[in-house]
Amino acid sequence: MHTPLSCEFFPPKSDEGALKLRAVTEQLTSALKPEYFSVTYGAGGSTQDRSFATVQAIQTESGVPAAPHLSCIGSTRASIAAILDQYRALGIKRIVALRGDLPSGMRDPGDFRFASELVAFIREHSGDWFHIEVAAYPEFHPQSANSRADLLHFKQKVEAGADGAITQYFYSIEAYARFLDDCEKLQVTLPIVPGIMPISNYTQLARFSDASGADLPRWLRKRLEAFGDDMDGLRAFGHDVVTGLTSDLVQAGAPGLHFYTMNQAVPVINICRDAGLMPSQPN
Repeated sequence: MHTPLSCEFFPPKSDEGALKLRAVTEQLTSALKPEYFSVTYGAGGSTQDRSFATVQAIQTESGVPAAPHLSCIGSTRASIAAILDQYRALGIKRIVALRGDLPSGMRDPGDFRFASELVAFIREHSGDWFHIEVAAYPEFHPQSANSRADLLHFKQKVEAGADGAITQYFYSIEAYARFLDDCEKLQVTLPIVPGIMPISNYTQLARFSDASGADLPRWLRKRLEAFGDDMDGLRAFGHDVVTGLTSDLVQAGAPGLHFYTMNQAVPVINICRDAGLMPSQPN
């Protein structure tokens, strides 16, 4: 059975980075034939401009549909409407709708407080033009009061008009299975695609995990710490861990897999190869 794949990128900060990302998208397109490439979003200023340029390049050059992230905190209804119109003019059909974090130094949260309000506005403004993905947190959002509150916030996003969800990355399939069970009890039935983070840099991964609330299990932290400066050993071990998780998710019937690539092609391609997810090539 074919498992749909998708990949996430962040906007490169330089022309050199843009050229490297173009090569990465070409590698991933050829090897994996992904359903879409998503692009993270920076609220305001040059970061937002880089996001749009990256989305435009992917949509027009890669042969794979682009799915821009859209964060609403600190934004007005008019500014979000203008972005939606830009994306529609490009032929973009998928949006990843997020609350986001208030930019440093900005105090006004704008017209939106929650991602559910953004989803409702996208539907109000653009009807059914966009397929809307939202974020899900199997280990619950770090700013939620508790897991129950987080589940109810997730349900609000679904009821506002979301079509699907992508999870924060995790390394415990039990957390994902438990989250699906909890959603089923709340009659939330949209596809919830697991997010997968390859392991190639322990320091970076620990920093991301501590900031985002993604659980890095103690056994995994200790094993990764033990490699010290042995980056080859760490990457080989990380590859085995994530390949095993990926295989288990496919066996459990995950509706797709979303890879947080960190703008790197090879780790993702190697995981998919060893998990048996490479699309069959025509003879």
